Amino acid sequence: MRHFLTICLLISVLPLQAQTQPKKVKQYTIEQFYKTVNFGGGKFNKAENKLLIHDNSSGVFNIYEIDIATKKKTPISNNTKESFYTVDYLLGSNDFIYQADKGGNENNHLYLQHRDGSAKDLTPGLNEKANFLNWNKNKTAFYYSSNVRDPKNFDLYKMNIANWQNELLYKNIDALDIELLSPNENYLLLSKRITSDKNELHLLNLQTGKMKKISVATGNATYSAEAFEDDSYSFYYSTNEGAEYNYVMKYNIEKESKQKVFQTNWDVMYFGLSDNYKYRLIGINEDGRNKVFLFDHKTGKALLFPKVKDGFVNAVTISPGEENAILYVGGDRSPVDICHYNFKTKKLSRLTTALNPEINPGDLVDATVVRFKSFDNTEIPAIFYKPHTATAGNKVPALVWVHGGPGGQSRSGYQQSLQYLVNHGYAVLAVNNRGSSGYGKTFYSADNKNHGDKDLKDCVAGKQWLAQQNYIDAGKIGIYGGSYGGFMALAGIIQYPQEFAVGVDLFGVTNWVRTLRSIPAYWESARVALYDELGDPSSADSARLYNISPLFNTDKIKTPLLVLQGSNDPRVLPIESDEIVAGAKRNGTPVEYVLFPDEGHGFRKIENQMKASRVTLAFLDKYLKKSGG
Repeated sequence: MRHFLTICLLISVLPLQAQTQPKKVKQYTIEQFYKTVNFGGGKFNKAENKLLIHDNSSGVFNIYEIDIATKKKTPISNNTKESFYTVDYLLGSNDFIYQADKGGNENNHLYLQHRDGSAKDLTPGLNEKANFLNWNKNKTAFYYSSNVRDPKNFDLYKMNIANWQNELLYKNIDALDIELLSPNENYLLLSKRITSDKNELHLLNLQTGKMKKISVATGNATYSAEAFEDDSYSFYYSTNEGAEYNYVMKYNIEKESKQKVFQTNWDVMYFGLSDNYKYRLIGINEDGRNKVFLFDHKTGKALLFPKVKDGFVNAVTISPGEENAILYVGGDRSPVDICHYNFKTKKLSRLTTALNPEINPGDLVDATVVRFKSFDNTEIPAIFYKPHTATAGNKVPALVWVHGGPGGQSRSGYQQSLQYLVNHGYAVLAVNNRGSSGYGKTFYSADNKNHGDKDLKDCVAGKQWLAQQNYIDAGKIGIYGGSYGGFMALAGIIQYPQEFAVGVDLFGVTNWVRTLRSIPAYWESARVALYDELGDPSSADSARLYNISPLFNTDKIKTPLLVLQGSNDPRVLPIESDEIVAGAKRNGTPVEYVLFPDEGHGFRKIENQMKASRVTLAFLDKYLKKSGG
């Protein structure tokens, strides 16, 4: 829950030199950018000739079916208000399960939809939050977690699809996180959060009730369950015990022994086994970009994916029969598309076209990884997007872009809202300030109980790096952030008004005392760890939390400010934005405020996403691009 407020590499510590002449590019409208489609899901039917996916081509996410041979996409849901997300087909049926909440309130329910369009809420509890986990081996039942019994704790349930009756398998009374159930249902892996940098992994024998602690580190280390073997007597987990980065271990339950399976010099993000245990998949976070490895699970031999054009393999789903796979392929100038791959024929075919064909990818820009030194000589990584039009003779304005979290990470890859700004002449430096994930546990913990201080100074150092580039207008650099990044944007214009010419705050925290006291009940398992990192609002920490809260420093806001907020946000309450806007306006500061009545923490509806981007560009054009340098 560290990310509680939750998207060719050149490494450089020197200024990037500008090209001599600006490259002419076509500018695209926000409508053209948002004709780009975001795809997700990707589950095979029994015959493995069709895929169940979701995409937002209708304006919100709906469910579709793709015929693999013809590539024809058929809509099978048509909701206009809420987003529906694919879970899976029922075995041997055209019926399927999907997940949805209401208005962004994050109370996800699981639904059964029949092909005639009728649907049933399988988890109908009031304020219930349910999460699909996985199927049993023969897909006659599925497992899910739910807080319907106690809003603070998620229990483990099994639902039989023959009668749609659920069975309580594990009653969670200790605010533990449910990790993984063994195929034979005898063993359950659970984790306990200690701090944001440390947790414990426990193995519960559901037959005897005996609990065994698997984690052994005395210092800071994290553990995450990844997969059970078919026999249920051994499992895999990832950990950074004794290391900076996550690696994979295998644990034998009967022998109580463990062995290292995979390690590299970047974090392992996930480890997975195909349904019949033929293949092993490992994903790593390599300097802000996904990299996926495929192995023969029995022999451990590395296998190669087919080469893909104009992108990278970001993720893989292997079919139940293990003859087919779905590759999710995307790049910096190309959104993620779904490709089908057959292991026997070695044939790869692209099933979707995500990027609006009206957009020439050559007009977009690639991400570049840069590194610069902060105030204390700490090296800070960042993802940089330089407009084609930027030259020493045509200097451009710029933004320091701050990710959410705390503990998030800006990563390479296509982002249409960002490419829209770059296409309209703004350079963007997405700073991975200290406290960001992906760069080792020491860097990750470097901002604990120091938020809005050294991590913010890293952003200021990023601004100063931008100002050194001879194609950047040093007097026209703003700061932009969402969620925790929104707090950083506000803190930036309050503490460093001489550095940042404008601020853009998307649903950012303004009152840390109130926010930490009002976290959703279903975060109970993470609350103690969250307080350990940020501070306990009911202790002496409240003084520091008060002092760093932008709301109590609104008299210092003299910089033009744009605030965007969802009315249904359960993480950062709308009052946070209401009050910061009112306080800034009292100074006579130019402030613009846009409230989205049908959104939560982040904007899901295309119409709202376009509005947010359109308003942001207009604001930047007015107060940054046209301001005096």
